[in-house]
Amino acid sequence: MKYLLSYGLVFLFFLFAGISFSFNAPSYKIAKLKYNGGGDWYANRTALSNLIDFCNKNLGTNFDKDEAIVEAGSSDIFNYPFVYLTGHGNIVFSDQEAENLRKYLMGGGFLHIDDNYGLDKFIRPQMKRVFPELDFEELPANHILYNQKFKFPSGLPKIHEHDGKRPQGMALIYKGRVVCYYTFESDLGNGWEDSGTYAGDSEEARQRALKMGSNLIQYALTQ
Repeated sequence: MKYLLSYGLVFLFFLFAGISFSFNAPSYKIAKLKYNGGGDWYANRTALSNLIDFCNKNLGTNFDKDEAIVEAGSSDIFNYPFVYLTGHGNIVFSDQEAENLRKYLMGGGFLHIDDNYGLDKFIRPQMKRVFPELDFEELPANHILYNQKFKFPSGLPKIHEHDGKRPQGMALIYKGRVVCYYTFESDLGNGWEDSGTYAGDSEEARQRALKMGSNLIQYALTQ
């Protein structure tokens, strides 16, 4: 948990001082969550590498260019200020994993859950095990998440179409801080992938997805 706090303090110093990061070696990594249950936790293979590159260029962060892979029950999760979870299918947390993930989030960590179509019915009960006392609540368009470096006056953007439903950005809020942000019917991760991965997804939509993703990174590092 001390690592998570130090990342935020370092980022805040450079952000408000108007100074760009200039370290020779990468300062930290962001991670993708590997989970059990049979779902494709490895989906959106090029998404994080592109988001990392976008943030390093536009936010002045100094992420390692390669994502890490971490499990919910591992002590290594505390090394990462931002963890990304995606997929289409089943997901199961053990009691130990749910408790460890809870400690990570309460201690300053941030989890972005990105429904890649079909994850919703599985992830909700699992996150209820992590935070039994909390419910997902949709964030209003004026929330700080949508007003970081990039502004989204209408809230979460729609990136990839599935069922014609509106995009929803929902959160678990612990002591006033968003600890888990859940994107539903938006598919941000599809927009982070290499250009041309999905036919019909425009470059404009891809840029919106990357900007929204960088807002999540900025929030995670500064709150």
